Amino acid sequence: MEWTFQPAEEIIAALRTGAVTSAELTDEAIARIEREDELINAICVPDFDRARAAAHRADRARACGEDRPLLGVLVTVKESYDMAGLPTTWGMPEHRAYVPAEDAVQVSRLKAAGAVVLGKTNVPLGLQDIQSFNEIYGTTVNPWDHGRTPGGSSGGSAAALASGFGALSIGSDLAGSLRTPAHFCGVYAHKPTLGLAAARGMVPPSEPAFPADPDLAVVGPMARTARDLALLLDVMAGPDPLTHGVAHRSALPPARHERLRDFRVLVLDDHPLIPTGSAVRAGVHRVADALVDGGARVARRSPLLPDLAEAAKLYMELLISGSVARFPIESLEQLRSDADDQSLDAVRLRAMLFSHSDWMEADKRREVHRHGWRRLFSEFDAVVCPITPTPAFPHDHHPNPMERRIDIDGVEYPYFDQLVWAGLATMPGLPATAVPAGRSPEGLPVGVQLIGPMFEDRTPLRLAALLEQEIGGFQAPEQRAR
Repeated sequence: MEWTFQPAEEIIAALRTGAVTSAELTDEAIARIEREDELINAICVPDFDRARAAAHRADRARACGEDRPLLGVLVTVKESYDMAGLPTTWGMPEHRAYVPAEDAVQVSRLKAAGAVVLGKTNVPLGLQDIQSFNEIYGTTVNPWDHGRTPGGSSGGSAAALASGFGALSIGSDLAGSLRTPAHFCGVYAHKPTLGLAAARGMVPPSEPAFPADPDLAVVGPMARTARDLALLLDVMAGPDPLTHGVAHRSALPPARHERLRDFRVLVLDDHPLIPTGSAVRAGVHRVADALVDGGARVARRSPLLPDLAEAAKLYMELLISGSVARFPIESLEQLRSDADDQSLDAVRLRAMLFSHSDWMEADKRREVHRHGWRRLFSEFDAVVCPITPTPAFPHDHHPNPMERRIDIDGVEYPYFDQLVWAGLATMPGLPATAVPAGRSPEGLPVGVQLIGPMFEDRTPLRLAALLEQEIGGFQAPEQRAR
């Protein structure tokens, strides 16, 4: 039997019965990567020798009666995570020789759970793009169409999963970096509630791996099924053992409902600042139809929904001001814009000049939006909406991202305007699960996100699993013509 695209849950069951060994799984996966990744370029830092050694240890542990959550399961890790003995560059050439001495906390949790790490996956320069290419490791392509991007910044992880390079992967999300690659490559991803999963060791190279709480950014799981997402999230969730983990442990509450007909869902497909392309709109409608057919209560509008235009501008202010603080630019004077210009391009330019008091004011406005979401989730259990306005777009390596454009049904828009849907969940820190929702007329994957309530429970993950039963889920690229 070929195990390449089997869900992690089924692989674990087979490992428990002895139907396959971790060593056999590892050899099969490495052979596939060596055969196919020359074209995809998802695994930028292979770690095959240590993977084979870890697989043999897992098999011996199982033979001795051990049974950890991921014992013997193959995973990949986004390049931006520290992993002792392997380079962590974030795609930045000046750090190509940096090799951390310690594992990131999430890598440690994977290993403690018994996972076998095959290697690290490609990212964009500084994790600052919706694509995954850099001078060190080159360009990762979309397994469905090599002329298109797999997304970013966790694009290497999504491409690896879609190509059958391991059953699970871990990534991170600040501007849709988990959800967009999942949408573009036809897999699943989950952006947890802000602060749910410790991020220590997911820092730019050469920076100390302190247990800080980054604003907006989270780490999270990627998989080929919704249930596998939940399995990996349980391994990742929890505070840092150096801080709150001394006194606290995480145990996610159950979902609000178990049956589709009990869910109350708000469906959105229009944004005031950017149109939704026809292929993505069709994916949203497909999910909405499945919800209705399953008996869920579905609404298309609500007076409780926070203002989407204001939310997008606030998100851009927080995102860009934080990015400039981490990666300063040489000259700020050239960035001044007309105060009356309310376009997202102008908002981004002004955010690059934010003072601390400007940021504090934006943070206060964010709390107003969070309160609005709390009110909305007293009436609804989830919000279904796009992740980006289009399926995967062609590679665009223009050196100035501000001059790139995104084509939406034949009309061009500023490149970074496509982030507004991802920011809908990111700005207030809400959990959001990316799920496959069909194919575009060109055969490209289309996904949607299920945004869930604050103070995370398993609601969006459970809804993702129910929708997988209704409309199907992951389909391997080579199976699309069948």
